[in-house]
Amino acid sequence: MKENILLLVPVLLPVAAGVLAALLPALKKTAARQKFTAAVLTVNLLLAVGIALSGESRLTLFYLTGELPILLKTDGLARLFTVLVSVMWLLAGIFSFEYMNHEKNHTRYYAFYLISLGALIGLGYAGNYLTMYLCFEMMTLLTMPLVLHSGTPEALAAGLKYLFYSIFGASLGLLGFFFLHTYGAGEFVAGGGLDPSLLAGHEGWLLTVVLLVIIGFGAKAGMFPLHAWLPTAHPVAPAPASAVLSGVITKAGVLAILRVVYYLVGPEFLRGSWVQAAWASLALVTVFLGSMLAYKENLLKKRLAYSTVSQVSYILFGLSLMNATAFMGALLHVVFHSVIKDALFLCAGAVIYKTHKTQVRELEGIGREMPVTFACFTAASLALIGVPPFCGFISKFYLASGAVESGLPVFSGLGPAVLLVSAFLTMGYLLVPVIRGFFPKEGTRIQKPERGKGDGRLVLPLVLLAALALGFGLCAGPLVTFVRDIAASVL
Repeated sequence: MKENILLLVPVLLPVAAGVLAALLPALKKTAARQKFTAAVLTVNLLLAVGIALSGESRLTLFYLTGELPILLKTDGLARLFTVLVSVMWLLAGIFSFEYMNHEKNHTRYYAFYLISLGALIGLGYAGNYLTMYLCFEMMTLLTMPLVLHSGTPEALAAGLKYLFYSIFGASLGLLGFFFLHTYGAGEFVAGGGLDPSLLAGHEGWLLTVVLLVIIGFGAKAGMFPLHAWLPTAHPVAPAPASAVLSGVITKAGVLAILRVVYYLVGPEFLRGSWVQAAWASLALVTVFLGSMLAYKENLLKKRLAYSTVSQVSYILFGLSLMNATAFMGALLHVVFHSVIKDALFLCAGAVIYKTHKTQVRELEGIGREMPVTFACFTAASLALIGVPPFCGFISKFYLASGAVESGLPVFSGLGPAVLLVSAFLTMGYLLVPVIRGFFPKEGTRIQKPERGKGDGRLVLPLVLLAALALGFGLCAGPLVTFVRDIAASVL
């Protein structure tokens, strides 16, 4: 595998840009800052796509100790994650150019927004556990200011909760690093790279540690019992920050679990063990719990946050089954959920920005007041439920099929049943607002929001994300082939 210094560019470019955005007086003017941010996000996306198309490569930066390198490396999973992050960051960034006009501290927001992108790209390219852990921790610290941006007591409390849950979870991940390094874990290798000769007699300890690692990194993915930061952080963060927290940051936890299970420990070591059963159980509990709480919640952004708790655990359940079909469904849902949930949160943000309505019960007639925005919300809702021809149907079909194919006692039947119940609950908490939005009660006052110059920057990302939700459903073949190749390499 060739050394490629270009791997460092999409990591350092947004970091340097974020520092410049914070320090240069010229970039504190709104127009200049927005053009600069858009240019950086666009260039970073082009770099990520270019690196993804160029094949596998690596870059050893330096050695922290004699045998612990800081290593960047591209494989199929890295290319999928970094391109996804870059696309979502660009679209949410465009939306923020208008939305953040009613927020304070613009300079700080854009500085951390750019710098945190660099940490996420580094996480995607991480070639070993040490590099992944360092980028994971930096991502947490750099995204926390996005949560507490408004500076209200509620935002400060939410930011501290986000930090506490993340650091506690990451500490379990650090425990895993020490144990796995002892048993020969080095670079990420498809299928696992532990030394079997070192495992003899220590399997029980290692299984326990792996479960703790899954729970620890699962905190970022919103898996029970460390899920509570999501419904606290999302309502207080600016809408574009909520979008990337839900659509992207939660996938960082998924990526970390993927790397440990499928690229260090290996699925063969865990298949059929009590760890697999415990992981699948926690994921299904989270799927059902998140859907129920979303169904009962009236605050729109909090309802979407509980939805994320549920939907990301669809991914974790698929990964816990350790067969190719479920694995493909999980990776497809990583992409599709990011697209869908970014669309839903940005639609919610547009409604809040234009009407100041934050409660679900206030959305009566909103479809007639903001038809384009709520049409996009409807498309994203249908995709999240899994209605064909939208993309959510494809990933959920693979997940349910993988559960049946797994042949695991209980889970081959219970898994599809829980996913089906969750889909019905999703219909309840998303389609009811849609119906009331377009078909309000008689006598409901319909008031058109004022049109502004920046409305295009609010609507464009929504339309593109809704189009992606439909486009991936209609033309999923290339992506399915791509994730099938990743599945074949690890299983």
